[in-house]
Amino acid sequence: MTRRQFLASSTTGIAAFQHLEGKELYHHAPRAKRVIYLFQSGGPSQLETFDYKPKLKDIYKSELPDSIRRGQRLTGMSGQQASFPVVPSKFGFARHGQSGTWVSDLLPHTAKIVDELAVVRSLHTEAINHDPAVTFLQTGSQIAGRPSIGSWVSYGLGSESKNLPGFIVLISPGAGGGGQPLYDRLWGAGFLPSRYQGVKFRSVGSPVLYLNDPEGFSREDRRAYLDALAELNQKNFEESGDPEISTRIAQYEMAYQMQASVPELTDLSKEPESTFDLYGADARKPGTFGYNCLMARRLAERGVRFIQLYHRDWDHHGGLVKGMPARCRETDQPAAALVRDLKQRGMLDDTLVVWGGEFGRTVYCQGQLKEDDYGRDHHPRCFSMWMAGGGVKPGITYGETDEYSYNVVKDPVHVHDLQATLLHLLGMDHTRLTYRFQGRYFRLTDVHGTVVKALLA
Repeated sequence: MTRRQFLASSTTGIAAFQHLEGKELYHHAPRAKRVIYLFQSGGPSQLETFDYKPKLKDIYKSELPDSIRRGQRLTGMSGQQASFPVVPSKFGFARHGQSGTWVSDLLPHTAKIVDELAVVRSLHTEAINHDPAVTFLQTGSQIAGRPSIGSWVSYGLGSESKNLPGFIVLISPGAGGGGQPLYDRLWGAGFLPSRYQGVKFRSVGSPVLYLNDPEGFSREDRRAYLDALAELNQKNFEESGDPEISTRIAQYEMAYQMQASVPELTDLSKEPESTFDLYGADARKPGTFGYNCLMARRLAERGVRFIQLYHRDWDHHGGLVKGMPARCRETDQPAAALVRDLKQRGMLDDTLVVWGGEFGRTVYCQGQLKEDDYGRDHHPRCFSMWMAGGGVKPGITYGETDEYSYNVVKDPVHVHDLQATLLHLLGMDHTRLTYRFQGRYFRLTDVHGTVVKALLA
């Protein structure tokens, strides 16, 4: 054995031992078994969804006061504006449910399930541009390269399914066709073993490439081929100690199982008509948010641990009056349907559903303010999200912003606090879910984060 082989095999054994030892240390009784994260990429405006500010109508077109802005930085897109006119939401709000939660008229289906939701209006982040902000929410760092939250969960808890990956990603574009790019690293494993990375299902054609064997190659042939290949890879692993070889063996086997499980997963012929009435017509169309929400429920039923949905095109620097209603129409009914569907199947109690984007939007108009249209710039100081099921306290609104929805004034929730709370609901202590890399122990929340106990049921 060479020095390189010895060191590789030794560190692999140590890492495996530390991983198993850690599992015993950081686990506590979980409230959630799985997560469905409905990520709204682009930054949905809190002023048009959950953060009702009726007094803004009285100061329409007035300048944003310096006492509210407090010298906080602006993006390069509006930083050079000569004026920062306040613009209230053009859309109405009303209280809903026994909780009396304020919800925009753009979200009528979400309004019907507010008593299942914990609406958080006091999220805040340091990132002011899309890529670092999305990266921060998904990996705990604004700098690319860290493991995604789904990978951390897979690493910490493993998979409940033998026939599907533990972490699956589904993407839907807004009908407007725009939106910020979404890179594979957002669901990547970073420095964790690659077996924990998310598997992206395609929206066109076969969800996963090469599910079908070549013509003339039977299922039995595939089984014999993989068994022989696994023996060769195992010998290679014993000689080199490279953990990626173990990953390769496991992933070949998973691909074999998916050849049978994925066609069954995506066959909606046995879903009753009531399912499509619940989720909406888009649930029949692969690649839409409605279809992906239905797939999320089916994946959850089959034991997938972390299901990540991305919906794009929420970036309304202009044209918000048309763009915001369009995105809400695409997502409102399916997201509400998912919560209702999980509840009627007895799955909501142990499934954590999360809805939200990477930051909020400014109270002032970006660019020219028109009588019939306006836009809003990025705003990291406050934004809104909601959570349901999985041990979350239902029917509450947590956190408050000032009368301009510009600064958090009560119960702030930082991105790391949100991540710590999600891990806690899954039965993990975020301070002890760690992985040693380049001489130090890393974790999703870095050296920050506090569990928001007020959100726990």
